[in-house]
Amino acid sequence: MLSRTADHLYWMSRYTERAENTARMLDVNYQTSLLPQSAEVAKYGWQGLLSISELLPAYNEKHDQIVPDEVMEFMVKDESNPSSIISCLKAARENARAVRGALTTEAWETQNTTWLDVNRMLRAGEFERDPGQFFEWVKFRSHLSRGVTLGTMLQDEAFYFSRLGTFLERADNTARLVDVKFHALNSEFFGTATEEDQEYDFYHWSAILRSVSAFEVYRKVYRDVIKPERVAELLILRADMPRSLHASLAEVVANLAKVQNDQSAETQRRAGKLLADLQYARVDEILATGLHAYLTQFLDRVNELGWRISQDFLVPAH
Repeated sequence: MLSRTADHLYWMSRYTERAENTARMLDVNYQTSLLPQSAEVAKYGWQGLLSISELLPAYNEKHDQIVPDEVMEFMVKDESNPSSIISCLKAARENARAVRGALTTEAWETQNTTWLDVNRMLRAGEFERDPGQFFEWVKFRSHLSRGVTLGTMLQDEAFYFSRLGTFLERADNTARLVDVKFHALNSEFFGTATEEDQEYDFYHWSAILRSVSAFEVYRKVYRDVIKPERVAELLILRADMPRSLHASLAEVVANLAKVQNDQSAETQRRAGKLLADLQYARVDEILATGLHAYLTQFLDRVNELGWRISQDFLVPAH
């Protein structure tokens, strides 16, 4: 396959997944901002959201202070922000258009219709009227895109590069979400909360689980009240939880094996090593050494994997 074609398919999927994950992060912040809390705690939550997405400097250039409505506008509608939902959906559609011949009609139509509809919805003010409903729509369109890809495309290299982009992006975004939310609650101090804190925590962790479609999964797996350490275990180490780091890395490794070439052995080795670390890790050990440090290192390794994939497959050989 031409490296240029692989590149477009890979980034089409990454941008679609990034739009979904941005919607998920904004949704959890929007939902938790409706809970009773001080203005300072609320501001810290929105600031954390910008930090996790590495957008704080770009936001500060345009705005004097952190205001929830302005943060949401910046991360949803601002086309000068390359990570905003509108920018991600535009980039996904442009990448899809560039490789129209490698996609099925259904896969292309899904991307194109999403782009046309999001513009119509934003012009009509549907986002301001009901942010929660808008975020659900973005998630649904991403699910639809993945489902159509899985249900209609030949399982060849085009399909594998598309999947590779999806799961590498998902690993990155899940790690960021877990990191910022645990960081915000100082969850190193498990078990020291008052009854009122615990009640707030329940709603907070429920919102986080719902943001990664894991609330019902948590109930099924643990059959217990929501505990931060179990949320961490579910979202990091459970191989059977679709959005966990473990499940995402397993997909990355499997799809790398399908597209391997003469120069990708080291990339495969590093991806396999990262997966093995997740397979044999225990959540108590991770928490004992520090969750933030663990996730920071994980993100560094995922970013390096992304760089290596670009070098091995996506940059045209000279």
